[in-house]
Amino acid sequence: MATNDNPVATPALRRCAWCGDDPVYVAYHDREWGYPVADDRRLFEKICLEGFQAGLSWRTILMKREAFRKGFAEFDVDRVARFGARDITRLLRDAGIVRHRGKIESTINNAQRARETRAEFGSLAAYFWQYEPPDAERPRRLTPAVLATMATSAQSIALSKDLKKRGYTFVGPTTVYAFMQAMGLVNDHVHTCSFHAQAHAARRAFVPPRRPS
Repeated sequence: MATNDNPVATPALRRCAWCGDDPVYVAYHDREWGYPVADDRRLFEKICLEGFQAGLSWRTILMKREAFRKGFAEFDVDRVARFGARDITRLLRDAGIVRHRGKIESTINNAQRARETRAEFGSLAAYFWQYEPPDAERPRRLTPAVLATMATSAQSIALSKDLKKRGYTFVGPTTVYAFMQAMGLVNDHVHTCSFHAQAHAARRAFVPPRRPS
């Protein structure tokens, strides 16, 4: 039995190197990154924010995420799809977000395209999860060195091409792979990370949504 004089040692948590000891990154890494998501709002939010992140740090986007949510109607696809010139002007004046006209207009465009995708597949989740890679194409053991070489994948390239064909913008293969990592389509927590097993278990329990037959 443990006493105050002889406490039981608690192993230190180990994390993926990219989050370091930054509390903003640590919270995101531990609670969100790599866990499977089937919620259309969250998927749409993430693909949009990845577009905003281009050329910036993800920490910048995380610090502004609540302002983005407020400005973009909580990333409700139908509401954003109806944004017009007044909304663009309002957002360009919003110091809480990244005020980039092209990316703001891209988000509105992507909401309109997302409505079309949702109508075709039943949900955005059913569309995105068809690009989950098979286990045979994943590294047997994910080390930091291996992860550093994985800025894209065959599936992120294919998804990027299809998104662009459908009219989406700011959806290059690297942006799309970061989206796949975050939304749990892949588990890119390295094997030495204390959260690798948790993300793996969450993915094993997850039933990917499918397009209605």
